[in-house]
Amino acid sequence: MNTRTEPLSATSARGLIPNLMQRFVAVCTRIPHTLVALLARFSIAAVFWKSGETKIQGFAIDIVNQEFTLGWPRLSDSVVDLFREEYQLPMIPPEIAATMAAFAEHFLPLLLLLGLATRLSALALLGMTLTIQLFVYPDAYPTHGTWAAVLLLLMVNGAGKLSLDHWIARRYT
Repeated sequence: MNTRTEPLSATSARGLIPNLMQRFVAVCTRIPHTLVALLARFSIAAVFWKSGETKIQGFAIDIVNQEFTLGWPRLSDSVVDLFREEYQLPMIPPEIAATMAAFAEHFLPLLLLLGLATRLSALALLGMTLTIQLFVYPDAYPTHGTWAAVLLLLMVNGAGKLSLDHWIARRYT
């Protein structure tokens, strides 16, 4: 038995890299869209929900101290001033813009988590993202680009099988 191994020839070495790349691509294509979509939905929903929480008072859950307070949610005292002085959206009064943002940042993430009207919810949040990028924080394009990529993924491919969208589509088509 000959245990001596021959060195790789230039021809076989050139074939090794494409072969490894093909195998890697094959493994990547086995990642289910449902898993990617679920992670995308949860992640982007958390971003907007947390932002919405900074805009309201009256609803709070403190897990550490096991406290839960529930009052009628209302805008925080400073949020309208923030929209008036820092955000300064064109053509929308700050009171209306603050209310719309607080509502959208709670309602749309909830829809995303449920996977209900996912494409429309993602489109609305993409509109918010573009508004924030253009009028509020134009230097934050790396963050907003990441948000946009996740939202576009959801718009193009949908919510995946772990969603109410999928259940409704299967039931009524």
